Amino acid sequence: MSVRLAEVIAALDDAYPPGLAHDWDSVGLVCGNPDDLVDSVTVAVDATAAVVDTVGPRGLLLAHHPLLLRGVDTVAASTAKGALIHRLIRDGSALFTAHTNADAARPGVSDALAEVLGLTVQAVLAPGVRDPALDKWVIFVPAADTGPVRDALFAAGAGRVGDYSQCSWSVAGTGQFLPGAGASPAIGMAGTVERVAEERIEVIAPAAIRAGILTAMRSAHPYEEPAFDVFSLAALPDGTGIGRIGTLARPRRFADFVATVGSALPQTNWGVRAAGDPEAEVSRVAVCGGAGDSLLSAAAAADVQAYVTADLRHHPADEHCRRSEVGLVDVAHWASEYPWCGHAAAMLRSHFGDALDIAVCPLRTDPWNIEYTERRS
Repeated sequence: MSVRLAEVIAALDDAYPPGLAHDWDSVGLVCGNPDDLVDSVTVAVDATAAVVDTVGPRGLLLAHHPLLLRGVDTVAASTAKGALIHRLIRDGSALFTAHTNADAARPGVSDALAEVLGLTVQAVLAPGVRDPALDKWVIFVPAADTGPVRDALFAAGAGRVGDYSQCSWSVAGTGQFLPGAGASPAIGMAGTVERVAEERIEVIAPAAIRAGILTAMRSAHPYEEPAFDVFSLAALPDGTGIGRIGTLARPRRFADFVATVGSALPQTNWGVRAAGDPEAEVSRVAVCGGAGDSLLSAAAAADVQAYVTADLRHHPADEHCRRSEVGLVDVAHWASEYPWCGHAAAMLRSHFGDALDIAVCPLRTDPWNIEYTERRS
C-alpha cells in the first residue's frame, strides 16, 4: 500500500511542529515531491550512505539530524551529501528532517530517552515558551459609548483568543479629569473637574496590528484624549522544550544508575562515562538527548541527583562538578537519540496503520568506530 508524501509530512508536522525548531536549524522536506506516493518510511538518526542503502524505492527517510545545514551551495553528485540526494531522487524516494523541533516536541527525543532509562517524566528541563506577540489593551470609556468602541476594536482584529472572537472584559468605575483652557472636551467644560461613569474595557490583540487597533480606538472613542494602557504580554511555558526531568520507580546508587544507562542504550565505542559520588542516592534525573552541556546550569538547579546527556566537554563538566553535586552521565550522541527513532516509528504506525511499511534503521551511525584499550601489566 502507499500514502501520499504530503500526508506523511502533515503527520510529522503535527507531531513535531516546525515552529518549535531553533532559528538556526533546518527541518522539513529536503528532497521529494509531496504529491508523490511513498511505500515505506525508514527512521534513523543520521542520513548516511549506509542508511540510504536501506531505503527502498519510493521510500521516505525520516532523519533526526539535518543532512544539509551549514553553508550548502551545491548538491552535485560529485559531493558526498549531494550523491545521497541524487540516489534518493533516482529511486523516487524522499528525505525529511525533524531535528530541534523533535527535541522540543512532547513527546520528543528526551521523552524517548527517559522512557528507556525507566524514568517517569514530570517536567521539562528547559521549558519552551509560547511567544504570543500579544498586547493587552486597557481602555477607559464612558459607559454609554462602550458598545461602539468594542465594535471598532473587534473589527480591527482585537478580541480573538484561540477559536473565540469578540472577547473582552469590563468593569464599571468613575473617571475624573480637569480640561485645560485649550481643551475641547466631549463631556464637561474647560476649567471644571468632571467625574464620569466609565467602563474599563480589556481586550487582547496581536502586537503586529497595534497601529490599527490604536487608530480604531481613537476613531470610535468620544474623548479628545482617550485614557488607555497597552501591555505587552509575557511569553508563557507551553509544555514543550529541551530536556526532561523524571523520577525512578525506586531510588538507587548513582553507580548502579550509571550501569542501568549503559545497559539500556545501544552499545557504542564511546560508551558511558560518569562523574559523581558512586554511593549517592538517585531518584530524580534530568535527561537531554544530544549535546547537552548548555543545560548543565539548568540541571544543577533542577532538584535532581543526576543528569544524562551526550557530548560533555572537559571544562564544562569540570566546572559543573566543582559547583554542583548533581552526578553527570555522558553517553554517545547517537545512542542518546536513537530511542526517538522507535517513538517516531510508533507514531507513524498509529497514524497510518498497514498503509505504510515503517521501520527503524538498525545501523549504528555513531562516527566513533574504533575502540583501543591497552592492557599494561
